[in-house]
Amino acid sequence: MSEKQRTIAKAVSLTGKGLHSGVDVNVTIKPAETDSGYRFKRVDLKDQPIIRGLASNVTTTARGTTLEENGAGIMTIEHLCAALFGMDIDNALIEVSGPEIPILNGSSKPYIDVIDPVGTVEQDADREYFEIKEKMTYTDEKGVDIAIYPDDHFSVDVHIDYNSKVLGPQFASLRDISEFKDEIAACKTFVFIHELEFLAANNLIKGGDLDNALVIMDKAYSQDELDRIADLFNKPHIKVRPEGILSNTELVFPNEPARHKLLDVIGDLALIGKRIKGKVIARKPGHHGNTEMAKIVEKQIKLEASRPSAPEYDENATPVFDVSDIKKILPHRPPFLLVDKITFMDKDTICGIKNVTMNESFFIGHYPNEPLMPGVLQIESMAQVGGILLLSMVPDPENYVLYFMKIENIKFKHKVVPGDTLNIRMKLLGPLKRGVALTKGEVFVGDTLVMEGNFMAQLAKKADIKN
Repeated sequence: MSEKQRTIAKAVSLTGKGLHSGVDVNVTIKPAETDSGYRFKRVDLKDQPIIRGLASNVTTTARGTTLEENGAGIMTIEHLCAALFGMDIDNALIEVSGPEIPILNGSSKPYIDVIDPVGTVEQDADREYFEIKEKMTYTDEKGVDIAIYPDDHFSVDVHIDYNSKVLGPQFASLRDISEFKDEIAACKTFVFIHELEFLAANNLIKGGDLDNALVIMDKAYSQDELDRIADLFNKPHIKVRPEGILSNTELVFPNEPARHKLLDVIGDLALIGKRIKGKVIARKPGHHGNTEMAKIVEKQIKLEASRPSAPEYDENATPVFDVSDIKKILPHRPPFLLVDKITFMDKDTICGIKNVTMNESFFIGHYPNEPLMPGVLQIESMAQVGGILLLSMVPDPENYVLYFMKIENIKFKHKVVPGDTLNIRMKLLGPLKRGVALTKGEVFVGDTLVMEGNFMAQLAKKADIKN
């Protein structure tokens, strides 16, 4: 049974400061139509432009992920995207009253806390997954290494190591996205204290707060220096806990930094635009590497979508029509019956199989020293499969005959030889009008497209045919 797409059941809102802009921003998450994904609407700007949550729209990744489209941008989207993805939401309209998603407490939990009570609703469209078929990787000179391996579901492993005596090597794992709410969502972002000073001195974290991040001491500081940093953020004076983390916030998990990096991986990979089936292993991940990996997958999805793909074919499945059934529909008989079984058929598409064997009669004289299936017989195989679809549209196919009126745009892309199995798909291009139909055909051997073309055929009653 296929999974359905989901959206939030009703609108929810939050308000907070943007981490870098310091601007008070209201965020409203609303239900959205199927196949729309995550869309950010800048309601504070003229014409309220929409920015789609896609990896191809990522522009900068300095201390957060920024998207730009339609002349507008939205910053720091990763914690919200992770929350939506982790709560099994495929489609959402996010209305934002400023340039940045609020940082709140530095995790995804505030978003989970408002989404969870209202819940989600199933939509009338199947959820599509992109299955990773072979290893995909991203690496850079800074030691970032992200790989996605084939698997039957989505999972993530994260390894971090900052060569810090305080924050040693850490590992975090998410085996299934259902674990996100309880195991990952509450984990806060973290920053080393020397980074905090630099960012504040350069006016980069106007909305920064010692309560929305784990602040890690990577060297010894006197209490006077700590008091100065607290004063910088207009916060009460703080102390260093034994583990080298400032006393402004408590750890949720001993490996909270690694879990937060995993949260970021999920939020950034949500920009692929489609859920994936694959195992992600990330070493030293960051927003740049995460989004570059998302772009690689997004590009592969587009590439595969542009390629014709062979119909799924299970040799062990019971066919729609076997050869005995086909003989009841088509007037052809061996050696001119060129379809062995029909594997799929609905109102506008049909798929059939033709097994090409060495004992075919035409191989006796057609290139006997290098046997090739004649192109005209490949066309005839397609025509017969398409004919079964059209004849099945009338209640008494035995009283009809099918004539092909036009064949065009035929392209032979690869030779067909004994031992090949032709996997043929014929698709109706429009309704049957006055007995005339247009179809498009594709023939595959394995995953290789070997031939394609368009057909016009006329379906006529035998009594109406004039000599």
